[in-house]
Amino acid sequence: MDWQKAGVLHSQPPASIAVRAGNAMSQPLAKARRSAYLLAHAIAERNISMPNQAHDALIHLMILAASSDSEMTERELTRIQALIGRLPVFEGFDKNRLMAVANSCADKLNGPGGLDQVMDDAIAALPGKLQDTAYAVAVEIASVDLHLEQEELRYLELLRDKLDLDRLTTAAIEAAARARHRRMPV
Repeated sequence: MDWQKAGVLHSQPPASIAVRAGNAMSQPLAKARRSAYLLAHAIAERNISMPNQAHDALIHLMILAASSDSEMTERELTRIQALIGRLPVFEGFDKNRLMAVANSCADKLNGPGGLDQVMDDAIAALPGKLQDTAYAVAVEIASVDLHLEQEELRYLELLRDKLDLDRLTTAAIEAAARARHRRMPV
């Protein structure tokens, strides 16, 4: 299926991806928006999907983590797909919706509220019991490259501050992610 002809994908990045003058965060934010847009297209080509509001929220937070350093890697995309395929929290979701959810994330990121609005909407859509899961999947995506850039650390800090999690819980999630991604010393 040609997703562009079906109207599901934008044929080119929206003009709002352009850098807005006067905003100190505009360069990194523009890069993050561009990365989210590219991720939506990469996901569309792989024909993945998504279901209810909580699933959408978790996917949005993973996409933000992947695009936060403005360099979305194949490993991050593969890890998003793997997490969706294996985590119990994603049981019962419609795999044909992921492309639409990724596009929705890119559109919201380009909207007037930008990053903060996407994060606030995602967190509001999550049941309280999934706040630690939301942080865990974001950390998982950010740490897949084994090196966190300053922008990724800042995104995780923003997310940590917005979620209702204590510092001990977030530290445990971060330590577990480091342990899972560690490679054998050479």
